[in-house]
Amino acid sequence: MYKLTESACLKAIKKGELLHAQIEDAFEIKIEDYGFFVCTAIHDGHQLSDELAANCALSSDERLYEEDPYTGEMIASMPITLIALDSRYEYDLNRPPETCIYNEAWGKLVWTKPLSKEQRQTSLAKHALFYRLLSAIIKKVEALHGNCLVYDLHSYNYVRMASEQTPPTFNIGTEQLDSERWQRVITHWHKTLAMVNLPNIQTRSAINEVFFGKGYLATVVKQKFKNTLVLPTEVKKVFMNEASGEVYPLVLDHLKEGLKEVILSNALYFSKQHKPKVRSNKTKLLSSKIDPAVLKLDKKLYQLATGIETLSYINPKNLVGEKKQFFAKNYNYTPEFTYRQLEIDPFEFREKLYRLPQNDIADISIQQMYRDVIDSYATKIDLLTTIGTDKFLYNSLRYYGEPSDEDIQMANFLLFAKPYEEHQERNIDAKAAKQHFLEALKVYNIQCKVEITDKIIASAMVDNGKKVILINKSMRMNQVEIDALIHHELGVHMVTTVNSDLQQLKIFKLGLPGNTYTQEGLAILAEYMTGNMNLPRLQTLAMRVIAVKMMVNNHDFSHTFNTLVNDYNSHVDDAFRLTARVYRGGGFTKDFLYLRGVKDALKAYDQGSLEGLYVGKTGFSYLKIINEMMARGMVAKPTYLPMYLKKEMQIKQNPILDYLMYSAH
Repeated sequence: MYKLTESACLKAIKKGELLHAQIEDAFEIKIEDYGFFVCTAIHDGHQLSDELAANCALSSDERLYEEDPYTGEMIASMPITLIALDSRYEYDLNRPPETCIYNEAWGKLVWTKPLSKEQRQTSLAKHALFYRLLSAIIKKVEALHGNCLVYDLHSYNYVRMASEQTPPTFNIGTEQLDSERWQRVITHWHKTLAMVNLPNIQTRSAINEVFFGKGYLATVVKQKFKNTLVLPTEVKKVFMNEASGEVYPLVLDHLKEGLKEVILSNALYFSKQHKPKVRSNKTKLLSSKIDPAVLKLDKKLYQLATGIETLSYINPKNLVGEKKQFFAKNYNYTPEFTYRQLEIDPFEFREKLYRLPQNDIADISIQQMYRDVIDSYATKIDLLTTIGTDKFLYNSLRYYGEPSDEDIQMANFLLFAKPYEEHQERNIDAKAAKQHFLEALKVYNIQCKVEITDKIIASAMVDNGKKVILINKSMRMNQVEIDALIHHELGVHMVTTVNSDLQQLKIFKLGLPGNTYTQEGLAILAEYMTGNMNLPRLQTLAMRVIAVKMMVNNHDFSHTFNTLVNDYNSHVDDAFRLTARVYRGGGFTKDFLYLRGVKDALKAYDQGSLEGLYVGKTGFSYLKIINEMMARGMVAKPTYLPMYLKKEMQIKQNPILDYLMYSAH
């Protein structure tokens, strides 16, 4: 944001230029896109000049009580906003010039001595300036679109009200509106406001119940612009303690998110009712330009958190030797794994995380996404710093969670299913598997390395940072299993890695919260959808759930291993690998997420397009905002997709497997 003179600002608006600036230190104007609706917060300001503050008979807290704090934040996600920075006690923009400067307000004297003529003239000049700015914006919008819609947002104190009925959360004042002409839009606004969900608060919308919309802004617009509708809207101060001024951040965030949704919904409805050219969806009402604050935060977060790969720290360095010990001692031994040292100062890392400027992001949905990533990295660093200690399990439970009763029931359902396929010999070793991966890379047209190693527990894994597919030296598979592994590791994990490299925002390289279970769910779904899933594979995933539950219930390594071998007929090599996956680090609960992930992946696939989940390391719960950002042009559509999402691929049908998958989920 920069500073502009009035003349420069008006000139820019006339030319249709985009801007985000302060005008004469009194107003903040933002135009990210010349759409057909404008949002104002004319009582948001709190500032007084030093001269006026010294003469004011009211304290800062007394002034704040009657101002409308945070209303500017409530509209910050919108593409055209005009926000007052000065206190209404200097000049009230919702009163005419003749009465806009208070001598007395709400029963209290405002000034210790009368304002000078010069002081009054300065305030009146800023009052007039606001209406020149607002008029210029509306004039431009009407010229472009024919009609204009203004959301005039305020807030009100309710504790002092004596009423039998609880005051409404939202109040629309319509007394100055042409109700006959705009009735449908007003009704729609009224109904959608009532749908805003706030934590532990019953929301209700009303029309002319508390305030009646008699303010000067609505008067001016009605007189000057015949094709513009102003919706004067009051928000009850449920988002703060109105007496102390203390904000309730969770309520405010929900309110900002809710208002973003309902403003876009109502604006789209207005568009369909009163504008010739209809924008087809809500996201097209928003700007496609990425907020510079997002780019700044994204860069800082990536510089801070890049390279922190959980698996690179948690894979045991002495896995092969400890396996030999375990087998040599007849399965009655607890492996003592060793791990790579963490090169990060955890205290400094957390401090830097929470200093990142996430509050500068205007769009509440995008801001919340970055907040969630910051929080997840704070938890992740706790996980990494406790590898090999008693605290690791606690932090793993915080980060990944643990199997629910539903997860256990699903696992048991699959484990007790009877085999329905012929046994296939595992005649593909690591060297042959590498060739299969190299051939598949040609089909995907992806450039990356494939390496054989004895440093991993899994049969194969993707090193995201190095863009390498690692294959376990001791692995042996049959044809179905290697095809499944290719669709799993290459078709999802590597695909999302290379897609994330093509994104301007690096947050999709770092990974959104829940990306582990989303990635694994999508990867298992890819195995299933390409016809490379079988019952043994599903039962392996189910045994991981059982093993995690046993570990959480304090069973030791040997007990869990022997249970997998004796009760579930697992081969000793497979049982060791699975048990080691779960017990590494001190108790790694991640593995139960594979089965839960495929359940949610299957549900998401049945409900709509999964394309947005492949832009990088994403999460199911963020698909809505990712789709919005793709529609706005902030996120590139994925260049690479798994084979089953390509139209030319015929998805194989297997009625028995279909029954197992959908019955389990």
